[in-house]
Amino acid sequence: MATRTQARTAVVQMLYALDLGNDMSTQAREYLEERKIKGQKAEFAINLLNGVLENIEKIDEAIKSHLSKDWEFDRLDNVDKAILRLGVYEILFTDLPYQVAINESVEIAKLLSSENSTRFINGILDRIAKDKN
Repeated sequence: MATRTQARTAVVQMLYALDLGNDMSTQAREYLEERKIKGQKAEFAINLLNGVLENIEKIDEAIKSHLSKDWEFDRLDNVDKAILRLGVYEILFTDLPYQVAINESVEIAKLLSSENSTRFINGILDRIAKDKN
């Protein structure tokens, strides 16, 4: 049975695919099924994906406003951007404790991105969470 972390990882992968121009919104359920994410975990993933997509402008603005002056949003690695988008969504738009959202994002970054990315993602999400409170 899939875990919530596996469901989140699939959401990040779908967000990445969307960013590259693939229409995952119509293929999301099939994608989850292929990864053995079913039932409640699939619904959890679909809700996360839809939540990010519905709030993408606010999420991206939060990320942009917390980047250092020498970073541009468009220069972010697409995988890192997808991880950040999910993390920001969970921090700003769900009742999940921000520490859990940050930890999940960092764990996904360890799987899908680089060591430098884990620190970068942790820092951005931490600043966003602190500004929320």
